[in-house]
Amino acid sequence: MVPFAAAVLAVAAMLPGAAQAATCPESLDFELRPLTAEEPVRLCDAHRDQVLLVVNTASKCGFVGQFEGLEALDAEFQERGFRVVGFPSGDFLNQEYEDEEQIDDFCRSNYGVQFPMYEKVNASRRHAAPGTLYHHLGNAAGEFPRWNFHKYLIGRDGEVLASFGTRVRPDDPSIRAAIRSAL
Repeated sequence: MVPFAAAVLAVAAMLPGAAQAATCPESLDFELRPLTAEEPVRLCDAHRDQVLLVVNTASKCGFVGQFEGLEALDAEFQERGFRVVGFPSGDFLNQEYEDEEQIDDFCRSNYGVQFPMYEKVNASRRHAAPGTLYHHLGNAAGEFPRWNFHKYLIGRDGEVLASFGTRVRPDDPSIRAAIRSAL
């Protein structure tokens, strides 16, 4: 009976999705909906083996000009397996539109954003519920966003490598060096 059970487990491990489920890092084991899409995607499937810069964005924030730098980073390093991933949030003075179509239109029309944007989330320590992406990221990095445009660098293995506050712009040498090192 034991050899039969081992054979069943071996076959199950070869089924599509079995290896992916087993290797999904905790920091990417979340289902979130791409902005304006109907169905959620699992982040580890959508961004497998990529280095990610995860950013909480806000369309009405004074730091909104960082979209240009984020888009430039994404375009520059994308071919090497890097992506910027945006998560709109209204946690800080409600500086994000309610309507996701409006968020999408604003980002693309005003800043040419092509990097993946996902549904609105709660990013602050106060609002990020246990079991959510930003609760995990904040705990893993040892700091939660204190404002919009906080950035977390996640390695290909799903480990949170660095955390950059709002005032650290996308073109800052420290972010660029960390990305290069992770690639």
